[in-house]
Amino acid sequence: MKAVIMAGGKGTRIREVAADIPKPMIRVKGKPVLEYQLLNLKENGIRDIILVVGYLSDSIKAYFGDGSQLGLNIEYINEDEPLGTAGALFFLRGKIKEDFLLLMGDLITGVDFNRFMDFHIRGGKTATLFVHPNSHPYDSDIIVADKDGVVKEVLSKNGVRSSYYRNRVNAGIYAFSEKILELIPEKKKTDLDKELIRPLIEKGQVDAYSSGEYVKDMGTPDRYEAVISDIENGIISARNLNNKQKCIFLDRDGTINELSGFVRRPEDLRVMEGVPEAIRRINSSEYLCIVVTNQPVIARGECSFETMDEINAKLETVLGEKGAYIDDLFLCPHHPDKGFEGEIPELKTDCECRKPKPGMLLKAAKKYNIDLSGSYMIGDMTQDILCGKNAGASTILVKTGKGGEDKKYDVIPDRVCRDLSEAVDIILKQELK
Repeated sequence: MKAVIMAGGKGTRIREVAADIPKPMIRVKGKPVLEYQLLNLKENGIRDIILVVGYLSDSIKAYFGDGSQLGLNIEYINEDEPLGTAGALFFLRGKIKEDFLLLMGDLITGVDFNRFMDFHIRGGKTATLFVHPNSHPYDSDIIVADKDGVVKEVLSKNGVRSSYYRNRVNAGIYAFSEKILELIPEKKKTDLDKELIRPLIEKGQVDAYSSGEYVKDMGTPDRYEAVISDIENGIISARNLNNKQKCIFLDRDGTINELSGFVRRPEDLRVMEGVPEAIRRINSSEYLCIVVTNQPVIARGECSFETMDEINAKLETVLGEKGAYIDDLFLCPHHPDKGFEGEIPELKTDCECRKPKPGMLLKAAKKYNIDLSGSYMIGDMTQDILCGKNAGASTILVKTGKGGEDKKYDVIPDRVCRDLSEAVDIILKQELK
Protein backbone atom coordinates (compact mmCIF):
# COMPACT_ATOMS: atom_id res chain seq x y z
CA MET A 1 0.00 0.00 0.00
CA LYS A 2 1.23 3.47 -0.87
CA ALA A 3 0.75 6.73 1.02
CA VAL A 4 0.75 10.09 -0.73
CA ILE A 5 1.61 13.15 1.36
CA MET A 6 0.88 16.68 0.17
CA ALA A 7 4.02 18.42 1.48
CA GLY A 8 4.18 21.62 -0.54
CA GLY A 9 2.68 24.10 1.94
CA LYS A 10 4.28 27.46 2.79
CA GLY A 11 2.97 27.81 6.34
CA THR A 12 1.98 31.46 6.04
CA ARG A 13 -0.04 31.39 9.29
CA ILE A 14 2.80 30.05 11.37
CA ARG A 15 5.69 32.24 10.22
CA GLU A 16 6.36 33.53 13.72
CA VAL A 17 7.35 29.97 14.69
CA ALA A 18 9.44 29.21 11.61
CA ALA A 19 9.91 31.35 8.51
CA ASP A 20 11.43 30.48 5.15
CA ILE A 21 10.99 26.72 5.43
CA PRO A 22 8.20 24.49 4.11
CA LYS A 23 5.46 23.92 6.67
CA PRO A 24 6.09 20.14 6.85
CA MET A 25 9.69 20.87 7.88
CA ILE A 26 8.77 22.90 10.98
CA ARG A 27 10.62 21.30 13.89
CA VAL A 28 8.72 19.90 16.85
CA LYS A 29 11.08 18.86 19.65
CA GLY A 30 13.93 18.52 17.17
CA LYS A 31 12.13 16.64 14.39
CA PRO A 32 10.20 17.94 11.37
CA VAL A 33 6.42 17.54 11.49
CA LEU A 34 6.67 15.37 8.39
CA GLU A 35 9.01 12.92 10.12
CA TYR A 36 6.43 12.21 12.84
CA GLN A 37 3.90 11.43 10.13
CA LEU A 38 6.27 9.18 8.22
CA LEU A 39 7.17 7.24 11.36
CA ASN A 40 3.47 6.76 12.15
CA LEU A 41 2.98 5.30 8.66
CA LYS A 42 6.01 3.03 9.13
CA GLU A 43 4.55 1.74 12.42
CA ASN A 44 1.61 0.51 10.34
CA GLY A 45 3.83 -1.27 7.84
CA ILE A 46 3.39 1.44 5.18
CA ARG A 47 6.81 2.05 3.66
CA ASP A 48 6.14 3.20 0.08
CA ILE A 49 5.69 6.96 0.22
CA ILE A 50 5.13 9.57 -2.47
CA LEU A 51 5.83 13.14 -1.36
CA VAL A 52 4.22 15.91 -3.40
CA VAL A 53 6.56 18.88 -2.88
CA GLY A 54 6.72 22.44 -4.12
CA TYR A 55 7.77 25.37 -1.95
CA LEU A 56 11.50 25.06 -1.04
CA SER A 57 11.34 21.37 -1.94
CA ASP A 58 15.14 20.99 -1.88
CA SER A 59 15.13 21.18 1.92
CA ILE A 60 12.67 18.27 2.13
CA LYS A 61 14.64 16.18 -0.37
CA ALA A 62 17.93 16.91 1.36
CA TYR A 63 16.60 15.83 4.75
CA PHE A 64 14.70 12.67 3.79
CA GLY A 65 16.45 11.60 0.59
CA ASP A 66 15.16 8.27 -0.66
CA GLY A 67 13.84 7.45 2.83
CA SER A 68 16.27 4.59 3.43
CA GLN A 69 17.55 6.10 6.69
CA LEU A 70 14.02 5.78 8.09
CA GLY A 71 13.46 2.36 6.53
CA LEU A 72 11.14 3.83 3.88
CA ASN A 73 10.99 4.09 0.10
CA ILE A 74 10.33 7.74 -0.80
CA GLU A 75 9.81 9.18 -4.25
CA TYR A 76 8.91 12.75 -5.11
CA ILE A 77 6.49 14.61 -7.32
CA ASN A 78 7.54 18.23 -7.80
CA GLU A 79 4.90 20.87 -8.47
CA ASP A 80 6.49 23.41 -10.79
CA GLU A 81 3.43 25.56 -10.18
CA PRO A 82 0.85 25.36 -7.38
CA LEU A 83 -1.87 22.89 -8.35
CA GLY A 84 -4.13 23.23 -5.33
CA THR A 85 -4.89 20.38 -2.92
CA ALA A 86 -5.44 17.76 -5.64
CA GLY A 87 -3.99 18.84 -8.99
CA ALA A 88 -0.76 16.92 -8.43
CA LEU A 89 -2.72 13.66 -8.28
CA PHE A 90 -2.63 13.84 -12.07
CA PHE A 91 0.99 12.66 -11.89
CA LEU A 92 -0.07 9.51 -10.01
CA ARG A 93 -1.92 8.13 -13.02
CA GLY A 94 -0.13 4.91 -13.89
CA LYS A 95 1.94 4.99 -10.67
CA ILE A 96 -0.84 3.77 -8.38
CA LYS A 97 -3.07 0.84 -9.29
CA GLU A 98 -4.65 0.04 -5.92
CA ASP A 99 -6.28 1.75 -2.94
CA PHE A 100 -4.00 4.32 -1.31
CA LEU A 101 -3.75 6.84 1.52
CA LEU A 102 -3.57 10.61 1.08
CA LEU A 103 -2.48 12.89 3.93
CA MET A 104 -1.90 16.59 4.31
CA GLY A 105 1.75 17.21 5.20
CA ASP A 106 1.19 19.55 8.15
CA LEU A 107 -0.43 16.93 10.41
CA ILE A 108 0.88 15.30 13.54
CA THR A 109 -0.77 11.89 13.67
CA GLY A 110 -1.08 8.95 16.04
CA VAL A 111 -3.34 6.76 13.90
CA ASP A 112 -3.91 3.06 13.30
CA PHE A 113 -3.89 3.44 9.51
CA ASN A 114 -4.50 -0.27 8.93
CA ARG A 115 -7.78 -0.10 10.82
CA PHE A 116 -8.74 2.93 8.71
CA MET A 117 -7.86 1.20 5.43
CA ASP A 118 -9.72 -1.97 6.44
CA PHE A 119 -12.84 0.14 6.97
CA HIS A 120 -12.36 1.80 3.58
CA ILE A 121 -11.91 -1.47 1.71
CA ARG A 122 -14.93 -3.08 3.39
CA GLY A 123 -17.04 -0.08 2.39
CA GLY A 124 -15.99 -0.31 -1.24
CA LYS A 125 -16.42 3.43 -1.91
CA THR A 126 -14.24 5.63 -4.09
CA ALA A 127 -13.27 7.74 -1.07
CA THR A 128 -13.28 7.46 2.71
CA LEU A 129 -12.77 10.49 4.94
CA PHE A 130 -11.08 10.23 8.32
CA VAL A 131 -13.35 12.34 10.52
CA HIS A 132 -13.03 13.23 14.18
CA PRO A 133 -14.55 15.51 16.80
CA ASN A 134 -12.65 18.71 17.49
CA SER A 135 -12.75 21.64 19.87
CA HIS A 136 -13.93 24.19 17.30
CA PRO A 137 -16.68 22.61 15.16
CA TYR A 138 -18.42 25.97 14.86
CA ASP A 139 -15.69 27.18 12.48
CA SER A 140 -15.02 23.85 10.74
CA ASP A 141 -16.74 22.04 7.89
CA ILE A 142 -18.99 19.38 9.43
CA ILE A 143 -19.29 15.97 7.77
CA VAL A 144 -22.84 14.58 7.94
CA ALA A 145 -23.12 10.79 7.53
CA ASP A 146 -25.88 8.24 7.99
CA LYS A 147 -25.82 5.37 10.50
CA ASP A 148 -23.87 3.23 8.02
CA GLY A 149 -21.15 5.88 7.62
CA VAL A 150 -22.15 7.04 4.13
CA VAL A 151 -21.53 10.79 3.81
CA LYS A 152 -24.66 12.74 2.88
CA GLU A 153 -23.51 16.34 2.95
CA VAL A 154 -20.94 18.83 4.18
CA LEU A 155 -22.04 21.73 6.37
CA SER A 156 -19.71 24.55 5.41
CA LYS A 157 -18.09 26.57 8.16
CA ASN A 158 -19.04 29.67 6.20
CA GLY A 159 -22.71 28.71 5.81
CA VAL A 160 -25.70 29.21 8.09
CA ARG A 161 -26.50 26.05 10.05
CA SER A 162 -30.22 25.76 10.64
CA SER A 163 -30.05 22.65 12.81
CA TYR A 164 -27.94 20.86 15.40
CA TYR A 165 -25.07 18.67 14.20
CA ARG A 166 -22.77 15.84 15.22
CA ASN A 167 -19.24 17.09 15.84
CA ARG A 168 -17.45 15.28 13.02
CA VAL A 169 -14.80 17.20 11.09
CA ASN A 170 -12.62 16.23 8.13
CA ALA A 171 -9.16 15.53 9.59
CA GLY A 172 -7.18 15.83 6.34
CA ILE A 173 -6.61 12.07 5.93
CA TYR A 174 -8.21 10.19 3.04
CA ALA A 175 -8.38 6.65 1.68
CA PHE A 176 -8.97 6.45 -2.06
CA SER A 177 -9.65 3.86 -4.68
CA GLU A 178 -7.39 4.27 -7.69
CA LYS A 179 -10.61 5.29 -9.50
CA ILE A 180 -10.18 8.78 -8.00
CA LEU A 181 -7.30 9.36 -10.44
CA GLU A 182 -9.66 9.00 -13.40
CA LEU A 183 -11.34 12.23 -12.23
CA ILE A 184 -8.16 14.24 -12.90
CA PRO A 185 -7.62 13.86 -16.66
CA GLU A 186 -5.33 16.86 -17.03
CA LYS A 187 -2.73 18.90 -15.19
CA LYS A 188 -4.58 21.82 -13.65
CA LYS A 189 -5.22 23.47 -10.29
CA THR A 190 -7.80 21.34 -8.49
CA ASP A 191 -9.50 21.63 -5.10
CA LEU A 192 -9.72 18.19 -3.47
CA ASP A 193 -12.82 18.81 -1.36
CA LYS A 194 -14.86 21.00 -3.71
CA GLU A 195 -14.05 19.43 -7.08
CA LEU A 196 -13.56 15.77 -6.17
CA ILE A 197 -15.07 14.89 -2.78
CA ARG A 198 -18.36 16.80 -2.98
CA PRO A 199 -19.36 15.44 -6.42
CA LEU A 200 -18.58 11.94 -5.13
CA ILE A 201 -20.83 12.59 -2.10
CA GLU A 202 -23.71 13.33 -4.47
CA LYS A 203 -23.12 9.90 -6.05
CA GLY A 204 -23.05 8.11 -2.66
CA GLN A 205 -19.37 7.25 -3.11
CA VAL A 206 -17.90 8.65 0.12
CA ASP A 207 -17.72 6.97 3.53
CA ALA A 208 -16.81 8.57 6.86
CA TYR A 209 -14.53 6.78 9.31
CA SER A 210 -14.90 8.33 12.76
CA SER A 211 -12.08 8.09 15.28
CA GLY A 212 -10.88 9.97 18.33
CA GLU A 213 -7.24 9.20 17.51
CA TYR A 214 -4.75 12.03 17.53
CA VAL A 215 -4.71 14.18 14.39
CA LYS A 216 -3.77 17.83 14.67
CA ASP A 217 -2.56 20.29 12.06
CA MET A 218 0.27 22.76 12.67
CA GLY A 219 -1.43 25.71 11.01
CA THR A 220 -1.15 28.25 13.84
CA PRO A 221 1.27 29.06 16.68
CA ASP A 222 -1.34 28.00 19.27
CA ARG A 223 -1.71 24.56 17.70
CA TYR A 224 2.05 24.25 17.46
CA GLU A 225 2.40 24.80 21.21
CA ALA A 226 -0.46 22.37 21.91
CA VAL A 227 1.27 19.63 19.90
CA ILE A 228 4.51 20.10 21.83
CA SER A 229 2.61 19.69 25.09
CA ASP A 230 0.81 16.59 23.81
CA ILE A 231 4.08 14.97 22.74
CA GLU A 232 5.64 15.66 26.13
CA ASN A 233 2.61 14.19 27.92
CA GLY A 234 2.45 11.07 25.76
CA ILE A 235 -1.04 11.91 24.47
CA ILE A 236 -0.32 11.17 20.79
CA SER A 237 0.80 7.58 21.21
CA ALA A 238 -1.77 6.94 23.95
CA ARG A 239 -4.63 7.81 21.57
CA ASN A 240 -3.44 5.44 18.82
CA LEU A 241 -5.96 2.59 18.56
CA ASN A 242 -3.06 0.17 18.14
CA ASN A 243 -2.66 0.69 21.88
CA LYS A 244 -5.17 -0.15 24.60
CA GLN A 245 -7.31 2.89 25.35
CA LYS A 246 -8.58 4.30 28.61
CA CYS A 247 -12.05 5.81 28.71
CA ILE A 248 -14.27 7.88 30.96
CA PHE A 249 -17.82 6.68 30.30
CA LEU A 250 -20.55 9.15 31.14
CA ASP A 251 -24.24 8.66 31.76
CA ARG A 252 -26.25 11.39 30.03
CA ASP A 253 -29.44 12.42 31.88
CA GLY A 254 -28.66 13.70 35.37
CA THR A 255 -24.88 13.57 34.81
CA ILE A 256 -24.43 15.81 31.76
CA ASN A 257 -27.82 17.46 31.39
CA GLU A 258 -30.38 18.52 33.96
CA LEU A 259 -32.82 15.82 35.08
CA SER A 260 -36.40 17.04 34.83
CA GLY A 261 -38.30 14.09 33.45
CA PHE A 262 -37.57 12.25 30.23
CA VAL A 263 -35.88 14.12 27.39
CA ARG A 264 -38.26 13.72 24.47
CA ARG A 265 -37.45 16.85 22.41
CA PRO A 266 -34.24 18.82 21.78
CA GLU A 267 -35.60 21.74 23.79
CA ASP A 268 -35.85 19.42 26.85
CA LEU A 269 -32.07 18.97 26.97
CA ARG A 270 -30.19 21.54 29.07
CA VAL A 271 -26.49 20.93 29.75
CA MET A 272 -25.58 21.59 33.38
CA GLU A 273 -23.20 24.35 34.35
CA GLY A 274 -19.57 23.25 34.51
CA VAL A 275 -20.09 20.15 32.36
CA PRO A 276 -18.49 21.48 29.13
CA GLU A 277 -15.41 22.55 31.07
CA ALA A 278 -15.15 19.10 32.71
CA ILE A 279 -15.46 17.31 29.38
CA ARG A 280 -12.91 19.68 27.87
CA ARG A 281 -10.43 18.51 30.51
CA ILE A 282 -11.10 14.90 29.51
CA ASN A 283 -10.47 15.84 25.86
CA SER A 284 -7.05 17.19 26.81
CA SER A 285 -6.12 13.99 28.63
CA GLU A 286 -5.28 10.46 27.48
CA TYR A 287 -8.88 9.33 28.13
CA LEU A 288 -11.63 8.90 25.57
CA CYS A 289 -14.98 10.45 26.52
CA ILE A 290 -17.94 8.23 25.61
CA VAL A 291 -21.59 8.66 26.62
CA VAL A 292 -23.69 5.56 27.40
CA THR A 293 -27.39 6.17 27.98
CA ASN A 294 -30.63 4.21 28.46
CA GLN A 295 -33.41 5.78 26.40
CA PRO A 296 -36.62 3.77 27.04
CA VAL A 297 -38.69 6.64 25.59
CA ILE A 298 -37.92 5.16 22.17
CA ALA A 299 -39.36 1.73 23.00
CA ARG A 300 -42.34 3.37 24.68
CA GLY A 301 -43.13 5.27 21.48
CA GLU A 302 -42.62 8.66 23.10
CA CYS A 303 -39.61 9.65 21.00
CA SER A 304 -38.49 8.46 17.56
CA PHE A 305 -34.95 7.46 16.66
CA GLU A 306 -34.80 10.54 14.42
CA THR A 307 -35.78 12.88 17.26
CA MET A 308 -33.31 11.20 19.61
CA ASP A 309 -30.58 11.74 17.01
CA GLU A 310 -31.49 15.44 16.99
CA ILE A 311 -31.40 15.56 20.81
CA ASN A 312 -27.93 14.05 20.87
CA ALA A 313 -26.83 16.34 18.05
CA LYS A 314 -27.92 19.27 20.22
CA LEU A 315 -25.73 17.90 23.01
CA GLU A 316 -22.71 17.81 20.69
CA THR A 317 -23.48 21.27 19.31
CA VAL A 318 -23.77 22.83 22.77
CA LEU A 319 -20.56 21.16 23.95
CA GLY A 320 -18.76 22.20 20.75
CA GLU A 321 -19.69 25.84 21.32
CA LYS A 322 -17.75 25.56 24.59
CA GLY A 323 -14.73 23.82 23.03
CA ALA A 324 -15.66 20.33 24.29
CA TYR A 325 -16.60 17.10 22.54
CA ILE A 326 -17.52 13.47 23.10
CA ASP A 327 -15.75 10.73 21.17
CA ASP A 328 -18.90 8.64 20.75
CA LEU A 329 -22.36 7.98 22.14
CA PHE A 330 -24.02 4.61 22.64
CA LEU A 331 -27.69 4.35 23.53
CA CYS A 332 -30.07 1.55 24.47
CA PRO A 333 -33.57 2.08 22.99
CA HIS A 334 -35.11 -0.96 24.70
CA HIS A 335 -37.51 -1.29 27.61
CA PRO A 336 -38.54 -4.64 29.13
CA ASP A 337 -41.93 -3.57 30.55
CA LYS A 338 -44.96 -3.65 28.25
CA GLY A 339 -48.33 -1.91 28.30
CA PHE A 340 -47.49 1.63 27.14
CA GLU A 341 -49.76 3.25 24.58
CA GLY A 342 -47.92 3.60 21.27
CA GLU A 343 -45.02 1.34 22.34
CA ILE A 344 -42.76 -0.31 19.75
CA PRO A 345 -43.24 -4.10 20.23
CA GLU A 346 -39.89 -5.14 18.75
CA LEU A 347 -38.08 -2.87 21.23
CA LYS A 348 -39.88 -4.23 24.30
CA THR A 349 -37.21 -6.74 25.19
CA ASP A 350 -34.82 -7.66 27.97
CA CYS A 351 -31.69 -6.76 26.01
CA GLU A 352 -27.99 -6.98 26.82
CA CYS A 353 -27.32 -3.26 26.35
CA ARG A 354 -29.70 -1.73 28.91
CA LYS A 355 -27.84 -0.62 32.02
CA PRO A 356 -27.03 -2.14 34.50
CA LYS A 357 -25.99 -4.75 31.95
CA PRO A 358 -22.61 -3.82 30.47
CA GLY A 359 -23.46 -4.27 26.77
CA MET A 360 -22.84 -0.67 25.71
CA LEU A 361 -19.47 -0.55 27.46
CA LEU A 362 -18.46 -3.89 25.94
CA LYS A 363 -19.46 -2.67 22.47
CA ALA A 364 -17.44 0.52 22.93
CA ALA A 365 -14.48 -1.50 24.22
CA LYS A 366 -14.49 -3.64 21.09
CA LYS A 367 -14.80 -0.65 18.75
CA TYR A 368 -12.09 1.44 20.40
CA ASN A 369 -9.76 -1.20 21.90
CA ILE A 370 -10.56 0.00 25.43
CA ASP A 371 -9.06 -1.47 28.58
CA LEU A 372 -12.14 -1.46 30.80
CA SER A 373 -10.10 -2.18 33.93
CA GLY A 374 -8.31 1.16 33.39
CA SER A 375 -11.52 3.04 32.67
CA TYR A 376 -14.28 4.75 34.66
CA MET A 377 -18.06 4.88 34.66
CA ILE A 378 -19.63 8.08 36.03
CA GLY A 379 -23.36 8.35 36.64
CA ASP A 380 -26.10 9.56 38.96
CA MET A 381 -28.01 6.26 39.41
CA THR A 382 -27.26 2.87 40.93
CA GLN A 383 -27.79 1.28 37.50
CA ASP A 384 -24.81 3.29 36.22
CA ILE A 385 -22.61 2.10 39.05
CA LEU A 386 -23.62 -1.55 38.69
CA CYS A 387 -23.10 -1.29 34.93
CA GLY A 388 -19.56 -0.04 35.46
CA LYS A 389 -18.80 -2.80 37.93
CA ASN A 390 -20.29 -5.44 35.61
CA ALA A 391 -17.90 -4.20 32.91
CA GLY A 392 -14.88 -4.21 35.23
CA ALA A 393 -14.48 -0.42 35.34
CA SER A 394 -14.02 1.86 38.35
CA THR A 395 -17.14 3.79 39.30
CA ILE A 396 -18.05 7.27 40.53
CA LEU A 397 -21.53 8.32 41.65
CA VAL A 398 -22.32 12.01 41.19
CA LYS A 399 -24.83 13.78 43.45
CA THR A 400 -26.49 15.59 40.55
CA GLY A 401 -29.67 14.19 38.96
CA LYS A 402 -30.93 11.24 41.04
CA GLY A 403 -27.76 11.34 43.13
CA GLY A 404 -28.05 7.60 43.83
CA GLU A 405 -31.40 8.03 45.57
CA ASP A 406 -33.10 5.68 43.11
CA LYS A 407 -31.70 2.85 45.32
CA LYS A 408 -32.79 0.31 42.71
CA TYR A 409 -29.63 -1.74 43.10
CA ASP A 410 -27.63 -2.50 46.21
CA VAL A 411 -24.23 -1.38 44.98
CA ILE A 412 -21.47 0.80 46.41
CA PRO A 413 -19.49 3.12 44.08
CA ASP A 414 -15.74 3.46 44.36
CA ARG A 415 -16.20 7.17 44.99
CA VAL A 416 -19.00 9.70 45.46
CA CYS A 417 -18.53 13.21 44.05
CA ARG A 418 -20.47 16.44 44.05
CA ASP A 419 -20.70 16.64 40.26
CA LEU A 420 -18.97 15.71 37.02
CA SER A 421 -16.35 18.40 37.43
CA GLU A 422 -15.16 17.02 40.77
CA ALA A 423 -15.22 13.45 39.42
CA VAL A 424 -13.02 14.38 36.45
CA ASP A 425 -10.60 16.23 38.73
CA ILE A 426 -10.21 13.13 40.88
CA ILE A 427 -9.60 10.86 37.89
CA LEU A 428 -7.08 13.15 36.23
CA LYS A 429 -5.22 13.61 39.50
CA GLN A 430 -5.17 9.84 39.90
CA GLU A 431 -6.62 10.08 43.37
CA LEU A 432 -8.92 7.10 42.92
CA LYS A 433 -6.38 4.44 41.94
